[in-house]
Amino acid sequence: MGRNTLLQSIPSKMKAVVVTEYGGVEKLEERKVPVPIPKENEVLVKIYACAINNSDILMREGGYGTDTKSSEKAGWKREAISFPRIPGTDIAGEIVAVGENIDSSCLGERVVLFPFASSGPDGSEHMAEDITLMSSECDGGYAEYIAWPKELCRTMPLSSYVESSSFIVSCFTAWHMIEKSKVAPGEKILITGATGGVGSYAIQIASKVFGANVVALARDLSLKEKMIELGASEVLSYKSKTLSEDILEAAGGEIDVVLDVVGDPLFSTCLKVLRNGGRLAIAGAVAGAVTQLDIRTVYLKHLSILGCTLGTRKEFDQMLAAIREGKIQPLIDKTFPLGKAREAQEYFKDSGKFGKVILKNEG
Repeated sequence: MGRNTLLQSIPSKMKAVVVTEYGGVEKLEERKVPVPIPKENEVLVKIYACAINNSDILMREGGYGTDTKSSEKAGWKREAISFPRIPGTDIAGEIVAVGENIDSSCLGERVVLFPFASSGPDGSEHMAEDITLMSSECDGGYAEYIAWPKELCRTMPLSSYVESSSFIVSCFTAWHMIEKSKVAPGEKILITGATGGVGSYAIQIASKVFGANVVALARDLSLKEKMIELGASEVLSYKSKTLSEDILEAAGGEIDVVLDVVGDPLFSTCLKVLRNGGRLAIAGAVAGAVTQLDIRTVYLKHLSILGCTLGTRKEFDQMLAAIREGKIQPLIDKTFPLGKAREAQEYFKDSGKFGKVILKNEG
């Protein structure tokens, strides 16, 4: 990096929180590590905020399993992680240095980072075999700086670093689920895990962007009013012993689309309440990754089951546009300084929170 490629003095070392090996929060360790140097077509971003996701927790715990053994420890690609690894996929920051082939006029831009790189063509980049996801295949945002391709940087949708970081993976995943499900205005949508990051953003997107009627499922009803404010027509507790009947009554009939992040405990209910020809979009399994399926239910009801992870650059840009237009509001529960990453991840797993948990870098 020459002088004309720098916005400010860049230190040689930075503070980062790394995962040293699979395990509990004790495997998160604060270290001083080299500041990355942007390569050709890359920029160096000074990180001011990074939201926490379930993927950060699952990466540390090795919770994705492998293709041959669901309980084996592995990362997001169902392969072994190379440790130490800096977690974090939801980054908002400022471009402070550029690599070769990048015009220095971008210095000072306040950006959010598209969270993965791949060689896949537009529209299927999220399905490429060589996908490189921050926090799994490469270092992420629990740090002071990151080097990232300039073409994967986008102007921050809001003026706040913290608020802008809150959307990146959770809201993006929710958007992709709804796009892939081809949700139409007036359709009846069931959203599980509705107080979580993906679920709470899905309520907003489905109701306020796509014009659907939303029934939200949550652990309890203490946050019912907040979910109604976000756009849910009805909010139900999944602890009900008559849950299927409750859903059908609340929706006024069978469901067109289910957006599920819970997994096993609600899987049979999701299939039961779908209409013939309904769609089930799955983007998580926070309460159980292995389930039983009566395949006859799928073909006799002509159901479509859609696996959803991340999304396309076009969808990411559409999401950012909706945020700028005020159709999707940031949902933030609490912020922590970077050095409190252990406490932040423990708090993140607290079922009582509503909205995103954010790590901040000061200065």
